Amino acid sequence: MRRIALAFLTLIAAACATPKPGTGSTSSVPGHGAISIQIIPNPIVATRVSGNTYEFPFEVVVRETGGRTVNVDRVSADVYAIGRVRVASESYNMADIQNLGYSTTIPANGTVRYRFAPRKSVGDERLFGGVYAELHVEATDDTGTPTRATTTVTVTR
Repeated sequence: MRRIALAFLTLIAAACATPKPGTGSTSSVPGHGAISIQIIPNPIVATRVSGNTYEFPFEVVVRETGGRTVNVDRVSADVYAIGRVRVASESYNMADIQNLGYSTTIPANGTVRYRFAPRKSVGDERLFGGVYAELHVEATDDTGTPTRATTTVTVTR
């Protein structure tokens, strides 16, 4: 009985510590470039490739909302399991994004879409019950002023 109670309390604590999917934030300076991001699909759906290897395909839609041209410097993702334990991390700098064939320049009030499909090993499928990712995009406008946007999405199987 004590074990069940402890498991229940742990589950409640983990649920309280997990951010709501779709929550996000932006950081910008008035009069300068600003960005917002959207992740498609939301939730991100993991697809088994073979054995315990999964592919996590998703698109990051980056919109410039401040009225100035911006250059995307980095797109990154941190994946967390129950209780905010980071289980994976992935980062693409400007050169990585360009090597994938994508533009890193977003015109004023324009949009770019980046498609990613990282493959990761998942040792225990039960992790999919409480996994979420924080995705971050960092950019700099044409005056050198930085801007950043972050959003949270769930990951399912």
